[in-house]
Amino acid sequence: MLTTNYTPGVPNWIDLGSPDTDGAVAFYTGVFGWEFQSLGPDAGGYGFFRQGGATVAALGPIDDGDARSAWTVYFQTRDADATAKAVAEAGGKVRVDPFDVFTNGRMAQLTDPGEAEFAIWQPGDTAGLDLVGELGSLSWVELQSPDVEAARAFYRDVFGWTSAETPVAGGQYTVFTPAAGETGEIAGVAEVPEGHPPHWLPYFEVADVDAAAAKTAELGGTVVMPALDLDGVGRLAWLADRHSAKFAVITSSPA
Repeated sequence: MLTTNYTPGVPNWIDLGSPDTDGAVAFYTGVFGWEFQSLGPDAGGYGFFRQGGATVAALGPIDDGDARSAWTVYFQTRDADATAKAVAEAGGKVRVDPFDVFTNGRMAQLTDPGEAEFAIWQPGDTAGLDLVGELGSLSWVELQSPDVEAARAFYRDVFGWTSAETPVAGGQYTVFTPAAGETGEIAGVAEVPEGHPPHWLPYFEVADVDAAAAKTAELGGTVVMPALDLDGVGRLAWLADRHSAKFAVITSSPA
């Protein structure tokens, strides 16, 4: 379970890049009941998805015609420049060099050796999302990759994460814990077949997974994996919005 106790290596922000921000607002407010707050022209069309006044995600336009619509998971760092350098040294790529976002913080956009994209956030005035681990907010992040061992090595080298395997549905699931270990497990790795594009998948907590999946389809999205139950985990489904940005919903089992 994620918390807002943001320490190095912990997911602390998430945003969606979309070629149709108005359509994305209509879609996600319809699925999750969120509200949207635009930050105006000075922010380049960027804005916040909010629930009960708390920021739970963000949205911005895609300006690059070759870029695909996707959710990007950010991980906290004390030094964005040092972490970007560590990514390159570990075999990843720096897609966008570290830069300041007003006085809010410093960020960089990165890619791991398996081509899964992610970002980092060095807090300034903004530590991260206001709400995680609760209904309507981010509750888990999962790397989907055909090479679990390579992923374990890369993220260990970059963030100092430790990893362990836990039994799930007759198999093994790899979970990551940040170096400090203060927040417990903060991410996982699901092994997927070769040819399945590696990516970080955000999970949002909902009261009714089946209703969220049905609403996704009603609003023009796709049910990538129908709802299923996993013992000790909860009920979950993999979905995609109208521009194929993938996300998941989950009703977590009681702790």
